[in-house]
Amino acid sequence: MMIEVMKSKLHCVRVTEADLNYMGSITIDEDLMDAANLIANEKVHIVDNNNGERFETYIIKGERGSGKICLNGAAARKVQIGDIIIIMSYAMMDFEEARNFKPIVIFPDSTTNKVIK
Repeated sequence: MMIEVMKSKLHCVRVTEADLNYMGSITIDEDLMDAANLIANEKVHIVDNNNGERFETYIIKGERGSGKICLNGAAARKVQIGDIIIIMSYAMMDFEEARNFKPIVIFPDSTTNKVIK
């Protein structure tokens, strides 16, 4: 049996930009992507702690070290700059593999979005 489990999570990052005129997606600082084992075009779930919005989109690689978290296109209407969001990705795996799987959870600095080491 295959089940879907959380693979990665960026817990409580701050939205730095919202670009309604972009085609869609979320732009994430490449340092944050690397820390959470996320890749460009990967599907992610977004939860906005400030307003309760929940939605899906895909990742675009952002400038390394910028702290950028930018919601693009229609998703820009679901957040405000400064909102705190959680970004989660999931993976399909065998039930037995999932029992022992440990997701990567990153708690960046919620002011700068820098990876805390």
